[in-house]
Amino acid sequence: MSDLDLSYNQLSGNIPTELGGLNNLKKLYLDRNQLTGNIPTELGSLSNLERLYLYGNGLTGNIPTQLGSLSNLERLYLQNNQLTGNIPTELGSLSNLRYLYLNDNQLTGNIPTELGSLSNLEDLYLSNNQLTGNIPTELGSLSNLIDLYLNDNQLTGNIPTELGSLSNLRYLILQNNQLSGNIPTELGSLSMLIRLYLINNPQLDATIPDEVQTLCEPDNVDCRF
Repeated sequence: MSDLDLSYNQLSGNIPTELGGLNNLKKLYLDRNQLTGNIPTELGSLSNLERLYLYGNGLTGNIPTQLGSLSNLERLYLQNNQLTGNIPTELGSLSNLRYLYLNDNQLTGNIPTELGSLSNLEDLYLSNNQLTGNIPTELGSLSNLIDLYLNDNQLTGNIPTELGSLSNLRYLILQNNQLSGNIPTELGSLSMLIRLYLINNPQLDATIPDEVQTLCEPDNVDCRF
C-alpha cells in the first residue's frame, strides 16, 4: 500500500504507532478528523513518505524530531492543531520539502536557521503561533519560496534585508509581531510580490523607502504598513 487516506472523517483517539511499520507508504492523509495525543515518533521510519497530512485535528505535544529523517517528504501539513514546543531543527534536513505548514498551533521558541537549507521550499507558513526571536537571515536563501507567512507571532528585531533576494516571492506577511528598525529598501526588488503586510508592528519605523513605495503604487501590490 502506497496511499492511506482517512481524511475528513470523525476519527478520534491517538494516531496508531503501528502506522510507522508501513514501509511502502508514500502518502498519509489523516487530516480533518478529531485525533488527539502526540504525533508518533514512529512516523519518522516511513522512509518513502512524500506527503504527511495531519492538519485540522487536536494533536498535542511536540513535533517529533524524527520527522527530520523523512528524506523523501515533499509536503508536511501540521497546521490547525494544538502542538507545542520548538520547531525541530531537524526539519532543515528535509531537502525535498516544498510545502511546510505549521501555522495555527502553539509553537514557541525561535525560527530555526536550519530552515534556510530547504532549497526546494515554496510555501512556509508559521503564522499564529508564539514564536519569538529574530527572523533568520538564512530564509533569504530560499530562492524558490512563493509564500512566507510569519504573522501573528512575537517576533522581534529587524526585517532581514536578505528577504529582498526572494525573486519568486508573492506573499510576504509579517503583520502582528514586534519587529523594529527600518523597512528594508531591498524589498522593492520583489517584482513578483502580490501582498506585503507589515501592519501592527508598533516599533517598526513608519518611513516607507521610495523603492518599496514604487513597488506598491499604483496598486501593483497590496501593501499594508
